[in-house]
Amino acid sequence: MNLLAKIKSIKLPPALKSRNYRLFFAGQGISLIGNWMTQVATIWLVYHLSDSPWMLGVVGFTSQIPTLILLPFAGVLIDRWNRHRVIVVTQILAMVQSLALAFLALTGVVNIWQILVLSFFQGAVNAFDAPARQAFVPELVEKKEDLANAIAINASMFNGARLIGPAIAGLLIATVGSSYCFLIDGISYIAVILGLLAMQIKPRTIAPTNTKPLERLKEGFVYSFGFPPIRAILLLLALVSFAGMSHTVLVPIFATKILHGGPETLGFLMAASGVGAFSGAIYLIGRKSVVGLGKLIAISPAIMGFGLIGFGLSRVLWLSLIMMLFVGLGFILQFAGGNTFLQTIVEDDKRGRVMSLYTMAFFGVSPFGNLVAGGLATYIGAPNTVILGGIICILGAAFFTKQLPGLRKMIRPMYEKMGLIS
Repeated sequence: MNLLAKIKSIKLPPALKSRNYRLFFAGQGISLIGNWMTQVATIWLVYHLSDSPWMLGVVGFTSQIPTLILLPFAGVLIDRWNRHRVIVVTQILAMVQSLALAFLALTGVVNIWQILVLSFFQGAVNAFDAPARQAFVPELVEKKEDLANAIAINASMFNGARLIGPAIAGLLIATVGSSYCFLIDGISYIAVILGLLAMQIKPRTIAPTNTKPLERLKEGFVYSFGFPPIRAILLLLALVSFAGMSHTVLVPIFATKILHGGPETLGFLMAASGVGAFSGAIYLIGRKSVVGLGKLIAISPAIMGFGLIGFGLSRVLWLSLIMMLFVGLGFILQFAGGNTFLQTIVEDDKRGRVMSLYTMAFFGVSPFGNLVAGGLATYIGAPNTVILGGIICILGAAFFTKQLPGLRKMIRPMYEKMGLIS
């Protein structure tokens, strides 16, 4: 069999058989690498300029607090707007933000207040971009049964970039400086914008309504928090985002003060978390059905929690890298698993609002976790702060596991109606 025949014989994952999703996958894959480079370069630059754990928490808070404020309203609007156009606009604005940061860094005039302003701006853009992208995925696949596969591929794409981006960022920071990470990120947005413009999207039917925006906002909250399975998923993610994901702003301290490394060490630690997350995403791609995700969602915060405890206790690089693998694995199993579950059961006319709340449970809650983690690290040290976060994640997993039998009984009729179980 020649090479061409072998290539043709390779079976694509179901979601990638859809042209629009392939364009989305290619553009986002390139852009997300740049995004992760900017995240690593930003926390390194802030720590370099301030030498303050508290300031790391402040910048993390500033970048995500607009998301908490705007997300509920963004979800209401996204259910009424053309999601495709929303994403094109948000990607253009995000490109402007990255290029502005690159300009400031390359000219040598960058300081903390400028980073705070640009981080706030990016957070406001993310408030519309993140739920729009989540709600847009079902419009990209031609068959509804491919949706779970598309969400899993999204997670693998996100975490493949999380693997590559930080490693490249660490090497670039060590050799030519953080400014080039921002520049590459800004340029990478061109790929996703071109991919979006090349798509052929069928107009989505939006039922006319006289309901006021605030009433639709209330409807979304009642729908999400009135159904215990959705409520439990949202609250568990919020808890893990607050207590567990705050470790990301403290990683520069571990890289320099505890492991006695430099920007390369920071890149390796972030990349190790990406390896674990990428592995989890690949596992989710291979799953045939959404059935059984509840148990996986229940144990994943515990996996992350044990990884955080081990990371906080470690004083050698090789062990810290292994622990970060478990941190990344645990988080992506919960985040992508919960996403898949919600996208499967929610009504399409409420999808934007539910996904805005899901995004808020992550991006909206984590700034407070970053702020608390930065403050705690100043008084009890970064290792103890991370260990405490790990313990909270394990307790959250235990509480969710206790609720799981009751939640399964509520979901079973929905699965039967969809034909997922007999």
